[in-house]
Amino acid sequence: MEKLVIGILAHVDAGKTTLSESILYLSGKIGKLGRVDNKDAYLDTYELERARGITIFSKQAVFEIGETQITLLDTPGHIDFSAEMERTLHVLDYAILVISGADGVQGHTKTLWRLLDRYQVPVFIFVNKMDQNGTDKDKLIEEIKKQLDDRCVEFGPVETDGFYDQLAMCDERMLEAYLATGQIETSQIKRAVKERSVFPCFFGSALKLEGTEQLIQGIVKYAVIPSYPDEFGVKIFKITRDEQGNRLTHLKLTGGNLKVKDLLKNGIWEEKVNQIRIYSGQKFEAVNEIQAGSVCAVTGLSQTKPGEGLGREKASDKPVLEPVLFYQMILPEGCDPRAIMPKLRQFEEEAPELHLVWDEQLQEIQAQLMGEVQIEILQSQIQSRFGVEVVFGAGRIVYKETILNVVEGVGHFEPLRHYAEVHLLLEPGEPGSGLEFGVNCSEDVLGKSWQRLILTHLEEKPHKGVLTGSAITDMKITLVSGRAHNKHTEGGDFREATYRAVRQGLKEARSILLEPYYDFQLELPEKMVGRAMTDVEKMHGTSEISQTDGEMAILKGSAPVSTMRNYQQEVTAYTRGLGRLFCSLKGYGPCHNEEEVIASIGYDAENDMGNPTGSVFCAQGAGFLVAWDEVKDYMHVESYLQKKDGLSGETLQNPTAAAGERGISLEEIDQIINRTFYSNQGKKSVWKRRIAASERHYEPASGRHDEPAAYAGRQMETKEEYLLVDGYNIIYAWPELKELADENMGGARMKLLDSLSNYQGIRNCQIIVVFDAYRVQGHREEVIDYHNLHIVYTREAQTADQYIEKFAHDNKKKYRIEVATSDGLQQMIVRGAGCFLLSARELKEEIEEANERIRQEYLEMQGIDRNYLIDALSPEAKQQMEELIRKENDK
Repeated sequence: MEKLVIGILAHVDAGKTTLSESILYLSGKIGKLGRVDNKDAYLDTYELERARGITIFSKQAVFEIGETQITLLDTPGHIDFSAEMERTLHVLDYAILVISGADGVQGHTKTLWRLLDRYQVPVFIFVNKMDQNGTDKDKLIEEIKKQLDDRCVEFGPVETDGFYDQLAMCDERMLEAYLATGQIETSQIKRAVKERSVFPCFFGSALKLEGTEQLIQGIVKYAVIPSYPDEFGVKIFKITRDEQGNRLTHLKLTGGNLKVKDLLKNGIWEEKVNQIRIYSGQKFEAVNEIQAGSVCAVTGLSQTKPGEGLGREKASDKPVLEPVLFYQMILPEGCDPRAIMPKLRQFEEEAPELHLVWDEQLQEIQAQLMGEVQIEILQSQIQSRFGVEVVFGAGRIVYKETILNVVEGVGHFEPLRHYAEVHLLLEPGEPGSGLEFGVNCSEDVLGKSWQRLILTHLEEKPHKGVLTGSAITDMKITLVSGRAHNKHTEGGDFREATYRAVRQGLKEARSILLEPYYDFQLELPEKMVGRAMTDVEKMHGTSEISQTDGEMAILKGSAPVSTMRNYQQEVTAYTRGLGRLFCSLKGYGPCHNEEEVIASIGYDAENDMGNPTGSVFCAQGAGFLVAWDEVKDYMHVESYLQKKDGLSGETLQNPTAAAGERGISLEEIDQIINRTFYSNQGKKSVWKRRIAASERHYEPASGRHDEPAAYAGRQMETKEEYLLVDGYNIIYAWPELKELADENMGGARMKLLDSLSNYQGIRNCQIIVVFDAYRVQGHREEVIDYHNLHIVYTREAQTADQYIEKFAHDNKKKYRIEVATSDGLQQMIVRGAGCFLLSARELKEEIEEANERIRQEYLEMQGIDRNYLIDALSPEAKQQMEELIRKENDK
């Protein structure tokens, strides 16, 4: 028998469960119509659902129409149970989207539409409650086209020319067929529906069985029955427990067949199927075998997870809809939280988005929940299963963190007789992309089994950020290198090293705090629009008027969840019950009050003992701790980023030689800094401060652009200029000075100083020329003024590089500092400190250009009464310039 899996989705109170009842009744599956308000609906099998009149858990019913067996999956409509609904989308062949004719397209309706598009599920639309006064079919179809998709077409009982005209506008192939023959074949319409080029719309009243028959006939006529391969495949979408406590794995077979006692495995576990159940409402039929296309529940599997794929199927992406609030679970007196936590894990298996955790620091259980209704349901379930009455504290926002630059995180774990080192490349991802893990490591460096183990450790837990301890997201983490010991390495060593590598990389990176944002639609009297827009602006959101008819207006926009979560009560108050607010989760964006949130949470990443940022090394038979900012001084494996940028081995010892005469361009230095150096500023890193939105990878989720504009218009503060010159480096970089230095270093030094003295007169800045004296035993730092220059001879054991680095670091806020050197590594360091650069070649060109400019000015002034640049020079500089010109003329 042909098989089809269809799901029903809707905004709450649109009449979804009533439509399910009417479909089952008209198909002959049930003999009596149940009703939500009578608490006897066929698919509302839980007492809580009947009591509240809402669908909480997705259920299925199986019925036949002709030669087709249809599995109908009824999903929750309330926003608090959106994750339950989203898990079901993975196994649907088609979906029925129910829209209330009385309310039209709601905010959550559009969220459902986006999800259906994300999972590429073909859609039939049923506009319900058309029997209510005030409903207008023409206005509704116009709204649906505008709000959802203009390829939504009414499929009436009679196929007219107007119907074919609309179809032809949805798809080029149907247009060609219509122009050629004047009609469109059913097979072409079926293909277009399957490919989501057309969305059939039906109108009626499920309660009065109006339009339901046409919907059923339309599905049978225009749905394509899927074909499945012989290769075995399973898609798991749900975990539940029956009344006896048996664990049920709900799945769809997407290839081959499945029998009782078959072994299922995913590479980590292997378990046997004990029973196969085909559920219909509250009852089930136990069968020995199912074919591809069937949806069932099996017992005997203890390690399956929602979204998991077996056989030919891959795991599903993480759900888009997830809770944005977390609550403290308060247990009754005498109840040990450590004893009840393993029991509560059952609920996390069934609803992974709960994220039940024990916070050791606060000594409390925390759960992520969508809202008040879900809290009530969870309380009831805990009471019925375990006899424990729990309450929940006030909800707090679930923040997340990500990074803005590329860094290499290093983790090392080497207590006595243990060994592992892991190098991870952390890269920013697209907003909303979550976490991605990959490998770019040769098996010659690290064995395949160790690589797989590291990936497992990366995926097995949520990793905390370093700003607030919130989970990280929107990031790609790639294993790039590592090392194991033939004798001492154990599996647990790589777990420790992997966790520490993530944390060490996060400490180096430029982190940013993210908060959840709502998309909202606000319906209210037109005269109150100004008040509402002002409110939204105060909530750090954006809004615009999308529709108005003289009396009522619709305001659309987005705002942070933290500022908008209680706004419905305010709307009800100031509109006197006429205003309605519909919110749906938009996603995460930069936190509007990052500094305030970080301060209020008070998270100290370096004192989080459960998530260490440092590493463990071994010396003289004992392990010792190394802080995160010193790990790379002790690591055993060469840095991936330095190796990639050609700064390894001999190059690190002699960077000038590697750079050759070409040197390293400013762009190359900035690329290296972006990947490595900016993130290595130490514990007081400037990058830990709040970054302007104009520098961020993220656009603000609210859509605001005023912050970047404020930065763009800001004038740079004028600072005194300093030019630091690495004396001996420049001498050996300029051929004429190098040649002279081989014979007379003193002469070469004086020639350089004379050139720089002339240049200082033009440049009008402070010039410090630094010479190494670090090999002179007992030498103290010596500063000498030579004409308009400051000459520094470093102390014993201090190189010119070190002096320049220290001066740049200590004075970068007070002065505009430029450094002249051809040392590639030194260039990176000073560039990373926020200073400007001049290569040896560029300095030489600037000096030559300045000398030529002075010469031309002097020649032009002969006999002409004009003000020239030379008039602004000091007497000493003028004298030097005249001597220079006289020498030039004597040549």
